[in-house]
Amino acid sequence: MQNKIIKILFFGDIVGRVGRTAVIRYLSELSEQNLMPDFVIANVENASHGFGLTSKNYNELAQAGINCMTSGNHIWDKKDIFNIIETSDILLRPYNYEKSVCGEGLKYFDVNGYRIAVLNFLGRVFMQPLESPFEIMRDKIAEIKEITPNIIIDFHAEATAEKICFAKFCSNLGVSAVFGTHTHVQTADEQILGNMAYITDAGFCGSMDSVIGMDYDVSLKRVLTHLPYRYEVASSTLAQVNAVEISLDLFSGFATDIKRINFNIDISKDKEIESEKSIE
Repeated sequence: MQNKIIKILFFGDIVGRVGRTAVIRYLSELSEQNLMPDFVIANVENASHGFGLTSKNYNELAQAGINCMTSGNHIWDKKDIFNIIETSDILLRPYNYEKSVCGEGLKYFDVNGYRIAVLNFLGRVFMQPLESPFEIMRDKIAEIKEITPNIIIDFHAEATAEKICFAKFCSNLGVSAVFGTHTHVQTADEQILGNMAYITDAGFCGSMDSVIGMDYDVSLKRVLTHLPYRYEVASSTLAQVNAVEISLDLFSGFATDIKRINFNIDISKDKEIESEKSIE
């Protein structure tokens, strides 16, 4: 059987209206140029007003061409997420929440006649004390590999060391790719570990003139005073798009290439970008 190489595009955390608009514009331009990847994944836990996800924003991102949505600790910040996540066939919540929590942390997708498994995990260093993603993967990997060798993980974690350690652990298990998210700062360590694509953090999609997507003045007040000023999503129309693109051999599950994407896009010609206020 011949190798079947596909392109998978993964967007770092989408933050607010600016991030959504930039990603939708980018995907539209790829489509117009017949350059759309075979499968698109995006972390959407900050997509609505910087915290959480609404039904409206979920639908517009799905219609734009995102095939799978991953998340993290802020996915629960909008009330209607509980309705979305129970019925969605493309949205994941972190797998290592209690099994009684609604939604799923593992989903399978059909791509070009092959199956891809996508998992989402929260790290535990400086984060919530959830079940160990290491133990889950150790116990789950054989079951997944009976279905597909193509295994993609969004590891939503704070600590760089934990991300790197988890990536090496997953590489030894035969995972295809581990994409770090959560810190909103893209790292320059994209690489192939064994046969697995890896980056410590894919970065974020949102306002360039911001503090990881949030308004600078409010962020400065919080740092200087230690008071819980209400965060506001930055509204600058100059957006940055952070992502990675990998080449994946669907027959073997091996990643053969990874490319970091980092550029700015002026979205001022789109509909007016209004200031978005969010919960703390």
